Amino acid sequence: MLSVVQDFELFFTPPCGRDGYCSCVSRLVLPGSAQLIGCSPPPFEDALPLKTLTQSERADRLRQLSENTTYFRRKLREMGFIIYGNDDSPVVPMMLYMPAKIGAFGREMLKRNIGTVVVGFPATPIIESRARFCVSAAHSREMLDTALAATDEVGDLLQLKYSRREQPLPSGWMTEESLLQD
Repeated sequence: MLSVVQDFELFFTPPCGRDGYCSCVSRLVLPGSAQLIGCSPPPFEDALPLKTLTQSERADRLRQLSENTTYFRRKLREMGFIIYGNDDSPVVPMMLYMPAKIGAFGREMLKRNIGTVVVGFPATPIIESRARFCVSAAHSREMLDTALAATDEVGDLLQLKYSRREQPLPSGWMTEESLLQD
């Protein structure tokens, strides 16, 4: 028998609906277990306003979704995380690699009130564990910055910044070349 445990809206939850908006989901679990069985479809009432959007409003939402996606991906890369997927996709897989860090990342993000989806074996190869963020047009820059700050903090805590890309130096630091020129 399935029972609804709690209805809530996560900060980052796949899949995003039309026009880049994510819907409220319900977690369905077996009694006495914490296993996620599935998500309910969005309520009919949630779909009604989408039919009344003008062409201009849809274009604005798609533009906002594109801006949010580009901003979020760029900031994660600048922080030193390895990001997979298409640069235009609002689904942002961030590599965790170590299976032992899957649960720790999810719990640490929840402590900071950020819901993320963490994925590991058998859904991915055993050493390609990841966290998956879904960016929405409804996210404000402030919301994205809050999520990025929490991800940065947890990334440092769990040592998840694996990128070998050259990271920008903090302001006020001098490069080797500038030191050698003096």
